[in-house]
Amino acid sequence: MEEEETRRCGSVPRMHLLLLLLLVSAQPGNPELISSHSVQQWAKMLGMELWTYGKYVTRRDELLHRYKEHATVMERSGSGIVQDMARDVKDMMDLKISAVKRIMDAAENTAMSHHDELVLEHDYLNAKLMVPEGEQVPKGGREMVLTPNSHFYNIPVNTSVSSVHVPTNVFDGAPDVMRAIKWSENLDSIFTNNYRMDPSLSWQYFGSSFGFMRQYPALQWKQEPVDLYDCRTRGWYIEAATSAKDVIILVDFSGSMTGMRKEIARHAVTNILDTLSNNDFVNIFTFSEETQELIPCFRDTLVQATLANVRELKGALEELETKDIANFTTALSRAFELLQWAREERYGANCNQAIMLVTDEVPAMYEELFQEYNWKDLPKMPVRMFTYLIGREVPDVERIKWVACANQGYYVHLSTLAEVREQVLQYISVMARPMVLHRTEHPVVWTPVYADVTDPKMTDWLWEMKECAEQKERFESYRRDKEKFDSKEEQDRRFAKKLRRTQDQTSGDLIKYQLMTSVSMPVFDRRENANITERILINEAYWVKRTRETRVANLLGVAGTDVPIQDILKLLSPHVLGVNGYAFIITNNGFILTHPDLRPVFQDILKPSYNSVDMSEVELMDTENEARDLTDAMKAFRDAVINQSTGTVTLDTRYHFDGMRRSARMRRHYYYTAIPSTPFTLVVSLPDKYGASRVHGVEEIRRSLAEGQNIMSYFKGKNWRVHPDWIFCKYHYDTEHPFDSAEHELLHFLERAQRPGWHWPLRRLFTPPERQQGETAGRGGSGRARTRPPPPSNISPGGKNGKVDKDSYYCDRTLFLSLLFDAKMTEGFSQNFTTNTQDDSEPMAMFMVLLTRKGLKEHFGITVSFIATHTGLTRWHDFPLGLDPEDATVEGQFSSHHNRATDELWYRRAVEQHMTQPDSFVYSVPHEIGHHNDTLITASHALFLYKNERKAPVAVVGFQFLQSALFNRFMNITSYKCTGPNCKRSCSSLNVACYLLDNHGYIIISKNLQETGHFFGEIQGYVMQTMIDEGIFQRIRIYDYQAVCFKGDGVTSDATPARVKQHILGWFFDWLVSRFFWFYVQSSLQDIWHMSWAFVTEEAYDAYEEDTTESGKPGDRHKRNEGKVLINRTRPQACDQYVDLYQLSARLRTASDKPSRVTSDKKGKSPTNNNRYDAKCNRPFLIEPVDASNMLLVVVDLECEIPFAEMSVIPSEVSYNESLPCHRIRGNILPRKTLGTCINHHPREKEIELCGRANRPLHAWSGLILALLVWLSATG
Repeated sequence: MEEEETRRCGSVPRMHLLLLLLLVSAQPGNPELISSHSVQQWAKMLGMELWTYGKYVTRRDELLHRYKEHATVMERSGSGIVQDMARDVKDMMDLKISAVKRIMDAAENTAMSHHDELVLEHDYLNAKLMVPEGEQVPKGGREMVLTPNSHFYNIPVNTSVSSVHVPTNVFDGAPDVMRAIKWSENLDSIFTNNYRMDPSLSWQYFGSSFGFMRQYPALQWKQEPVDLYDCRTRGWYIEAATSAKDVIILVDFSGSMTGMRKEIARHAVTNILDTLSNNDFVNIFTFSEETQELIPCFRDTLVQATLANVRELKGALEELETKDIANFTTALSRAFELLQWAREERYGANCNQAIMLVTDEVPAMYEELFQEYNWKDLPKMPVRMFTYLIGREVPDVERIKWVACANQGYYVHLSTLAEVREQVLQYISVMARPMVLHRTEHPVVWTPVYADVTDPKMTDWLWEMKECAEQKERFESYRRDKEKFDSKEEQDRRFAKKLRRTQDQTSGDLIKYQLMTSVSMPVFDRRENANITERILINEAYWVKRTRETRVANLLGVAGTDVPIQDILKLLSPHVLGVNGYAFIITNNGFILTHPDLRPVFQDILKPSYNSVDMSEVELMDTENEARDLTDAMKAFRDAVINQSTGTVTLDTRYHFDGMRRSARMRRHYYYTAIPSTPFTLVVSLPDKYGASRVHGVEEIRRSLAEGQNIMSYFKGKNWRVHPDWIFCKYHYDTEHPFDSAEHELLHFLERAQRPGWHWPLRRLFTPPERQQGETAGRGGSGRARTRPPPPSNISPGGKNGKVDKDSYYCDRTLFLSLLFDAKMTEGFSQNFTTNTQDDSEPMAMFMVLLTRKGLKEHFGITVSFIATHTGLTRWHDFPLGLDPEDATVEGQFSSHHNRATDELWYRRAVEQHMTQPDSFVYSVPHEIGHHNDTLITASHALFLYKNERKAPVAVVGFQFLQSALFNRFMNITSYKCTGPNCKRSCSSLNVACYLLDNHGYIIISKNLQETGHFFGEIQGYVMQTMIDEGIFQRIRIYDYQAVCFKGDGVTSDATPARVKQHILGWFFDWLVSRFFWFYVQSSLQDIWHMSWAFVTEEAYDAYEEDTTESGKPGDRHKRNEGKVLINRTRPQACDQYVDLYQLSARLRTASDKPSRVTSDKKGKSPTNNNRYDAKCNRPFLIEPVDASNMLLVVVDLECEIPFAEMSVIPSEVSYNESLPCHRIRGNILPRKTLGTCINHHPREKEIELCGRANRPLHAWSGLILALLVWLSATG
């Protein structure tokens, strides 16, 4: 007992001692805490070292001194800039309109003299059958000299002739088609003359109402996997052929519309929808006993026919079921009432109106109904009726035909899928009749932005091909290594890959889609009467042919030319706007024509609604409003723009950059004005403060030569580049003067500029011949040196006919001479360091002087230093590592990736950084780069000139160095332990995590090298969230209104071997049938893809079928792993997304501006809140801004129990609990401006009798017979 008591009593002092130690450790003076003073010293030492080092290797002080001595700062007038740019764009567009008018005139005159010509055969240049020299010539084809031409996207073309594209569903052997192809060959001389007069012209074309398109220059037409192109369904054709229209489609889904009739009806509606554009409005009603909207949320309204809305309507068509008996009276009344409401409220297109009736029978004439709604103001009828009779065996034709004829419409009979498109397009010529009858007025139409020949329907197919490739790869991977496929690592890898895919909203090859707008105008048949041959049913027993003369108002087609968006951007001179300034163009609908944030492509596929992005969806206001909740200021701004007003407004905005991984706030000044005679408005946006000023400095060539200076010496060596997209001087016929690079082109003109007789031809654009007389010149106001001299001597042989000489050129004199000035100021930057320009009073500066070139590389890991100027000049100085022969490739890396000067991310960030931290560098690493020995950190710093109370950026200097070198230096500095209390722990301690973050929360340095480039919140979510709560970082929510989400279509690739064989046989049958009826391809395309191509090859599944489990039962393993191997098929769909991004608070950035920073605010409170760090772990970390940088040092105490918090910068979908089109229609309809041209009536139209036929067109039967004959001959 005594021993036990002794042991018990002896344990008491030990317990007291333990408690005492715990209490002592909890005191503020506990040496186990991390010293905030040490953290502050680490940040100060690292910042001072990097700042001094950066100034030295970039020659920052020397360059800034030169510019201060020789350059000045001048005002930049936003109002003057927008006016000048609008005039330039108008001049360019006038040239295109002039070219199209000449095509139109020639087409109308030529057609008049060939209407009575009978053409049964004619050899023409078929673009599909044309091949370059040396390739095998297909049957009926022709060999042609085709030369790649940079002006036409390096496509092989022949600029001496045009070629003809004939759609798959058009028979080119029909006499009418052949005759039109023949007479249109006379347009070749117009095409070539246009191109000689305006070398900037892109594709010119004439689209015939018969379906073919004659295009200049000639090219080989390749469109894989199938040719869907029909010019009559393109916006430039539709909008020129018909004025804007409101369309209501009534689809009979009564009990008789089953089987093939139902499919034909769906296909007819789909083809009607394909003929609508952004200026049209539409709704679809289905009717049987009841009449209801196809989409419930579109109730009692018309919706704009954007790609998104049309896509929604098409999707809803797939879900309909037939039932009951059709009530036509209710359906027609509902349609007429809705159109009447649109007229009275001036809602919708405010021009043409039409009802498209799709049914298999009309039981009555409904004269009283038409009298009430459509015949009140005869002869004018506000609504046209187009009727589509579905089915082979129909009880009565006369009633449904009468309905169309009595209401200035057209009637067609659809009995097969193959004829649907051709017959649906008949309504376009009917709607064009009022324009044709007016004759003298040819409306000029500009389209919204679109992707050249790419059909929007290809988006779904291309995405399905991607998923098929993924499915195939999964099966092959499973077959190769089943255990690896089932492993957690492999599943995680696949999940991460899928996550990146859904997050990837910004990447894509935009160049291959060739975004453009087009200008077009209708081409009329000038005849008033024509002979027609029609079939007449005699006594309901037999048909006879009859030829007679009748009144006609025929549309011959549409003439047009493309205007590449890149050509427009060249006129919106970025060097005039300055860094972080930009210009954009808005249509009458408020949609973007050009904008730096237009992102039409994702993963190399066009987005589902890429051409209807509203300006309010890219110009994001700095507000905490919910998605699509526009501020009053934004609404007023948008209204002024779409109404083509002239004015200015200042708004606070937020924006994203760097692939939507970073965001910031900025006050912007907007200047806007109309582009006359177009539906477009130009807007210029300049940043606050520095956006209102520009640096001025020019080097006059003549004066330099007189002083004996060698201006060519400014460009010695190879370590320099100029902006590849900026125009300093350029030949009009650039294809006649090819250059290897923009640098060679610049040197060529620099050498020419020193010759006697050199002049500065500023006129990139020439006045159309019809406007040359009496034109006056003279512009100014923006400081752009805008003068309009007479046409230079190198026009013509040339000035009389306006043709451009092959050697003519144009220049931007101010930009050219400013570039020479910058080259002079930066001369010698690429040379070795020979002199000291630093302040020797700084110890670090003295250390830099003592370091040799080799020492710089070894101590700091520098690879390159660089400077980029506001005139587009970039110079660099290489520091090859010399550790490996392959390191020589580093020399070429910078110039190949960073030659765009003011457009570079590091340039724009450095300029913005200057506004809060003038004396600092911006540091960044590639996102999620992880651990690589060659990872580079990019540091950049903006040089500003301050004169006369104005400031403007003149250049950005910077350097790149190895992240591993900074890591080593960081660890050396942060491993230093001070003397005294709280100095036992540093970043070298195992229980301390240290990070360097940039000002957007991305990790530049971490002890765990794999975390490099990752968002800090993904690694230390609780710490990041605490810093947000404390105001260290500010949350900036960005809404992405151009996002693409992937909706499941309810189909899984249920590819068991038996099913795959069944589908393969079905595919083979489909393929065989499609060969018999080749013109069925387009109409059946979606079904074939959906049924067949989603499955992997038969060989792959034959091998898979042999797999057996231990039980010997084949397929058991497949059933168990089906969920892992099979993918859930999706369909890309437009959606809204949001992402929370972060930016370091301005008070922290200001505090880290210089080594002599303040450590507390006006109230004495530290901006870092480090006083909250204590032994209780209320705040388990310390922070400190790194001097003269955008970096933040974060030290985390791992001894504390840190709660888990999940954060991410991956965008998430905005949930509206309904589809996006439905949400937008509910209270989010934005105003638009109605197009000025509307021709929807002519009193003589009542004289036209032609309003439809009951039989299929002769050439369609001819195509079918021809296809059958080819098959019989092949099998016989």
